[in-house]
Amino acid sequence: MSIDFPENKSETLNSDQPEIVQESGVLPGTLYLVATPIGNLADITERAITVLSEVDIIAAEDTRHSQKLLSSYGIKTKLISCHEHNEERITPRMLAELESGSSIALISDAGTPLISDPGYRLLACAYDKNLKVVPIPGVCAAIAALSVAGLATDRFAFEGFPPAKHGTRVHFFERLTEETRTMIFYVSCHRIVETLKDMKTIFGGQRRITFAREITKTYETIRRMQLSDLITWVETDNTQRKGEIVLVLEGKVLQDKNSTEFDSCLTVLLAELPLKQSVSLAAKISGANKNEVYRRALELKEF
Repeated sequence: MSIDFPENKSETLNSDQPEIVQESGVLPGTLYLVATPIGNLADITERAITVLSEVDIIAAEDTRHSQKLLSSYGIKTKLISCHEHNEERITPRMLAELESGSSIALISDAGTPLISDPGYRLLACAYDKNLKVVPIPGVCAAIAALSVAGLATDRFAFEGFPPAKHGTRVHFFERLTEETRTMIFYVSCHRIVETLKDMKTIFGGQRRITFAREITKTYETIRRMQLSDLITWVETDNTQRKGEIVLVLEGKVLQDKNSTEFDSCLTVLLAELPLKQSVSLAAKISGANKNEVYRRALELKEF
């Protein structure tokens, strides 16, 4: 998943204030994708509680895990299992329920459904049958980590879980060496050290990275540093090798900011156009990170 935000606020989908809608109940024959907390139960929205309470069925990745959340809010809706091992088998049943007028809420163990979680097959089939699908937005670990990463957020790519095997993982990272967008990864705590070492091999020890562990939970830890320093810290503190981990990696920066060719191009643009427009064009021409181009433009204007 990759996101490129518009350059100007005027380019957003809707520049007006958010619409306040008071809905009365869920809609029949509708599939709701409901975001749930990733740690702190207070992060659930009022709308999510309403939908989970009023739908006919809740399809959960792990019913035992989700039951704890539902019980804490007194939600007694019928709960069924929908995970990667039974999704193909159970999808026809849920489609039949939707076509008969039942409403279904799809939830994952934590966070926003389908973000590295099961549910894609059900969602795709629902669209194929022209069934109504409604998102109930809320917490997402990837976005929460990105928001506090202290790295560029104007362009980013969600890369999910790197492969478990060393060789495949290295190849996975090699394909991202030219990526200029900030990259977000989910990493198993059992493979965090070896994953970081592979990152260092491919991206270099000086690359900045933000380590976000146990977001919204009691032992939440967020640190930004260079890859080499992060490896040392994680290796020497076994606490950092526990829990849910998100890594936010800086994209590739201009390899030669002082190159005559690039500086000449940027200098000409700055002489003829406003700073913002010059940076935008230079970033498009070079494929470089816009924030890095902006920093270089400021340096050139000082000369």
